[in-house]
Amino acid sequence: MSKPKPRQKSSLWLTALPLYIFTLLFVLGPLVYMVVLSFQQRAEVWGVLNEYTLDNYLNILQPVYLNTFLQSFKLALASTGCIILIGYPFGYFMAKLPGKWKGRMMLVLMVPFWTNSLIRLYGWIIIFRANGPLDALAMGLGLTDEPLKLLYTYPAVLVGMVYVLLEFMILAVYSSAEKMDWGLVEAARDLGASPLRAFWTVTFKLTLPGLLSGVILTFIPSMGLFFIADILGGNKIVLVGSLIQDQLMRAHNWPFAAALSVILMAMTSLMIALYKRITHTSELEGIL
Repeated sequence: MSKPKPRQKSSLWLTALPLYIFTLLFVLGPLVYMVVLSFQQRAEVWGVLNEYTLDNYLNILQPVYLNTFLQSFKLALASTGCIILIGYPFGYFMAKLPGKWKGRMMLVLMVPFWTNSLIRLYGWIIIFRANGPLDALAMGLGLTDEPLKLLYTYPAVLVGMVYVLLEFMILAVYSSAEKMDWGLVEAARDLGASPLRAFWTVTFKLTLPGLLSGVILTFIPSMGLFFIADILGGNKIVLVGSLIQDQLMRAHNWPFAAALSVILMAMTSLMIALYKRITHTSELEGIL
């Protein structure tokens, strides 16, 4: 295999130069600014002081802010669990459909993305409101005698999270299962493995990268999607994203908002590192 000539190297470098400039200006630059801002002090009236401190990170240790992180983590864990229970079987069986039906199901999944997520969430307000369609159905079936009052509650926010993020899990699992060699499952069955054992030892391990990708795409956003909690939960459920927005827009405490963002970014990086480690380990086991 011939080595690239100096002129080819120069042209490749010039081709990649706009990408490097864009990354430095619009990705790395804002991240560095956010980290620096998180160590600065808030001015009394507006803006920040060019004085550095750890108080912004120490304030996060206050019970009210720790409780916000804990509440966000619990909601993210619950929503991700529900999404896995629904999305994994959906994506798995979708990958086993004939080609024509795969295209149709993909279209069904893509249609909601053509509508703004805020508009779709307002549709859930109509469903969950008192004496709404859900209440009418429940009372018509004799399940309840009075309105359920689901709007502005924890279950309403949980349903909103699952509804908005479910497609990401389905597509991640589908992408992994669609590439899988189904002959390995048949070989396991021929060797005497039960359907459950064949699924656990072959199918699940081969689709684990897709499942973990779906977890990354659903767990992390569910901690910061404050607009879902605001629309379906009112002011009763405060997430980390809601807290960051409040510090930016109302309190104008930009350094503290930056510190909260840095902590959230660190949690995101930790999950991505864990995902890479698990997938790398599973690949090594597959090779061995």
